[in-house]
Parts: sequence; structure tokens; C-alpha cells
Amino acid sequence: MFTITGAIIGATITSFIAPRLLYFFFAAFLLTSFYGLSGHLKEDFPKQVKQDRLSKWLELRGSYYDRAAEKQVDYEMTNAHLGGPGMIVAGLAAGMLGIGAGAFKVSIHELILKMPSKVSSTTSNFIIGITALAGASVYFATGLLYVGLVAPMAVGTTIGAVAGGRVLNRLPNRIVRYLFLVIVCGLIIQMLYRGITSP
Repeated sequence: MFTITGAIIGATITSFIAPRLLYFFFAAFLLTSFYGLSGHLKEDFPKQVKQDRLSKWLELRGSYYDRAAEKQVDYEMTNAHLGGPGMIVAGLAAGMLGIGAGAFKVSIHELILKMPSKVSSTTSNFIIGITALAGASVYFATGLLYVGLVAPMAVGTTIGAVAGGRVLNRLPNRIVRYLFLVIVCGLIIQMLYRGITSP
């Protein structure tokens, strides 16, 4: 709900804000995410998570079998009151820059909600489609959507998502975090480059 709201707002205001400012803003946001996540590289799973009342009421807990660790992982999340506004920011990124904003969502999941890294990645992947659809509806209505590229890109991302989903649970959590930080670094460089070169 929060990411959809943010995506619609972000897609609506793109015509009023200079793209250069957006690129620099989100590069700075990703940099803070990189700094926060880099301090948790040695943690395989979140430790000593104490749920607040809202998170308990929402029953933010779950479990999954981790193939790499060869054990059942039970987890609880917290700070639901901060996760919602954070997801609005992620939705804004998706709506304004035309990206799935997966890096933003994963950072919020892990740093704020204290979600395990693998659960964070898969949950973010699920939400990306919903968020993108919300933003795309605005772009389609305003004529900014190039439909000719949709089909081949959908095929490529589907193949990549299926392959990534099969490999994810076989990787140690530290490797998943390292890979994610590499992607975040690439996104930071890309945002800065576009901010500097955009007219």
C-alpha cells in the first residue's frame, strides 16, 4: 500500500522536478543505505529483535528453511511505524526514476524492520511488480510509456528472476549481502553519472 502510494505520487510529480536533482537525492539515499548495511555484513541473521506493539498486532513474523545454513529460521520484525513511511520513499524512487527501487526496499526491510536478508530480497522482488504497475499506469496515461520495449524486457527480467530465485536460498546470507552492496555501489555510480550528465 505504501509503495503504491509513493509510486503514484512520484510518477505524477516527475514533470515538475528537474531530473538532475532527483538523481543526486537518490544517490545520497543509496549511500546512507550502503553505509548502514555494510555494518551488518558479519550477521547471518538479525539478533535479539524486540517487537513493538504495532508489529505484534500486525503479526509481523514468519519462518523459512535456509538451505545454506541447513536449519529452520524463525524471525520477527519490528518498527512497523517507520517501515511504512520508508516504503513511501521507495515508491517515490520507483515512480520518479522509473526503477523498481528494490535497493531502497531491501535497505528499509533490513535496517528498519530487521528482516532477514533472504526474506528481504524475495519480499522486495514480489513488491516490485506491484509498485511498477502503479507508476506505469500514470506514465501510460500521459503518453510517456514506450510499449514496444515492454515485451522483450519482460522476458529477460522473468528469466533472470526465476534463475535468481532458484539460487538465492542456496547462498549464505553474507554472500547475499555482499552481492547486494555491489549492486548498490553500481546504482550510486549510475545515479551520480546521470545527475552530472543530464541537461
